[in-house]
Amino acid sequence: MKTYDPKLVNLVVDGTVITGFAEGTFISAEKTEDNFTEYVGAQGEVTLAENANETGGITITLKNTSPSVAFLNGLANRKGERAIVPVSIVDLNNGKATVGGRECRVRKPANYEASDEVSTREFVIFVSKIEFL
Repeated sequence: MKTYDPKLVNLVVDGTVITGFAEGTFISAEKTEDNFTEYVGAQGEVTLAENANETGGITITLKNTSPSVAFLNGLANRKGERAIVPVSIVDLNNGKATVGGRECRVRKPANYEASDEVSTREFVIFVSKIEFL
């Protein structure tokens, strides 16, 4: 029997462990495009074209009370090379599965909203060469 513990999933951005995730899906990662495109000829022969696009994205959802909101907003407001940081997701539920990259950038600060309940803040992190290990 296997168990899953969301506390064993860690996101590290520029050496800082992100905390204060919202309930539900709090981290997702994906490549921007498929690894290849298939071409089928008139007589059914198949050719595969490799895709050189290795970019991807990591989306995270935090509670508005998370101390990491200010940190990620600060990264999003940086310009130039100072804005490029390493990011990794380390999932200890699966041994030590990791997703991430060495050259990443927070796309923009999170939207703001106020509510009579705890709301969420979403961040999208661009990854220049996403790796799934």
